[in-house]
Amino acid sequence: MSRAPELILTDTPSSAEIDLISEQLDRFNTDATDIEDRRPLAVLVKDPESGDVLGGLTGRTSLGLLFVDLFHLPVSLRGSGLGSRILQMAEAEAKRRGCKAGVLYTISFQAPDFYRRHGWQAFGEVPCDPPGTSRIFMTKTLG
Repeated sequence: MSRAPELILTDTPSSAEIDLISEQLDRFNTDATDIEDRRPLAVLVKDPESGDVLGGLTGRTSLGLLFVDLFHLPVSLRGSGLGSRILQMAEAEAKRRGCKAGVLYTISFQAPDFYRRHGWQAFGEVPCDPPGTSRIFMTKTLG
């Protein structure tokens, strides 16, 4: 490459572009650690009749950690223990994959108390908008 690379700022990267960056980082991590264990993890809640996804948890496992990226249930499915079952399933699968701990962040108006009830502990907090709100970073030892 004789010319400097072009820099593009976008809020619409394609899934192929995101996948390419992810794969390159995975390759770098594997080369550095000699461990190739990154895998997606999801617990999906589906409508039994239509098969439509209603909510669930998505994340990944890598280098001995469970990363919870997204977790959402519609209001109509909350309070029934379903969220607890989803989180327990994800944690159990992460342990099966050899993970020793998990990490996530939640927003102060979302679910920090839900995670605390399940043994997660805050290790950092960063203020964000609106004023009085913060992102809470949490971890849990998985055993």
